[in-house]
Amino acid sequence: MRHFGHLAPEVRNGLFHQEPAEFDAGSPARVLAAALGATLYCPATRPTLARDVVKQADQGVVSMVLCLEDSIGDADVPAAEENLVRQFAELERAAAPHTPLLFVRVREPEQITDLTHRLGPARRLLSGFVLPKFTEDRGLPFLEAVAEAEAAHGQRLFAMPVLESPELLHLETRAGTLAGIARATDKHRERVLALRLGVTDFCSAYGLRRAPDMTAYDVRLVASVIADVVNVLGRADGSGFTVTGPVWEYFRQHQRMFKPQLRRSPFAGPAEALRSALIEHDMDGLLREIELDRANGLLGKTCIHPTHVAPVHALSVVSHEEFSDARDILRSVDDGGGGVLRSSYTNKMNEVKPHRAWAERTLLRAEVFGVAREDVGFVELLGASVRGAIL
Repeated sequence: MRHFGHLAPEVRNGLFHQEPAEFDAGSPARVLAAALGATLYCPATRPTLARDVVKQADQGVVSMVLCLEDSIGDADVPAAEENLVRQFAELERAAAPHTPLLFVRVREPEQITDLTHRLGPARRLLSGFVLPKFTEDRGLPFLEAVAEAEAAHGQRLFAMPVLESPELLHLETRAGTLAGIARATDKHRERVLALRLGVTDFCSAYGLRRAPDMTAYDVRLVASVIADVVNVLGRADGSGFTVTGPVWEYFRQHQRMFKPQLRRSPFAGPAEALRSALIEHDMDGLLREIELDRANGLLGKTCIHPTHVAPVHALSVVSHEEFSDARDILRSVDDGGGGVLRSSYTNKMNEVKPHRAWAERTLLRAEVFGVAREDVGFVELLGASVRGAIL
């Protein structure tokens, strides 16, 4: 599979200086972690789950979570598990050419070994498990269950812990909780693909809910947790993990208190209709949050609606300017150089040593999401990506 692979080749050629590379479930973990993109959550109770997975893959989704936890009622768990097994078997029979990376969000560690066994031959479509309310004490049994299932069936399985517990939110327990999570994830580093943020649970602990014209970073309690998670668990020194962005809860227009956050000038002319459609679907707040995610060290995003996928992917594409800067910095490193370089765009300084980690991350993102042509901006990428889903 590849990002933007659902677009016609001539469309991709017009958008990309360097097209996104292909990858699959067997690709290196660092590639898959960067390539997760917009991870679409879906309740495991859906009777058309297999068809939904194929449909979303055809529209550009590359990772999905089939949920047995908060999205379904407690009494529905046994039926949801049975449905999940049936739907995986149907997916395998369908032999779709581009199945997304599929993860199952479980409630208990025992579900991991049980479901991996019950899936039978269809388990080859399973990439791993999402682990809820992760702390050191609660999380280690989940990680050990993933390791056990992996060994029992000879298949690589990843884990994606969700950081959403009150202990992580509360100031007096945050440092100790983060240290414990770091110990647990480091012990199982080879199978921890990414860490996911459960911002809805953070807000719940204080009876909060952000409005559609506010981002997670406008809620100071939430923003402080995100900063501390990245500080401890998202470092670029080799000890960190990919940390994904929080869910955006809105997908239809609500009554607004504040002005839309999308300026008119980038959408002048034919793209004005795109701007109107994005605002109508509360996408302007989402677009701002995606930009703030990346500025704060996050990559990818949890999504609960298909219309969120294309904006996340479009804004993950590396600009030609970013690519030029990153390439120049790493070339200087390879040549044994250092100091300060004037950027190819002659509008900034590139300081080789401090900017090296940024450059490495940028080129990894360029590998999986591609590099836009010099004259292509986010409006063109959005227009090509979301037109069918929103307009």
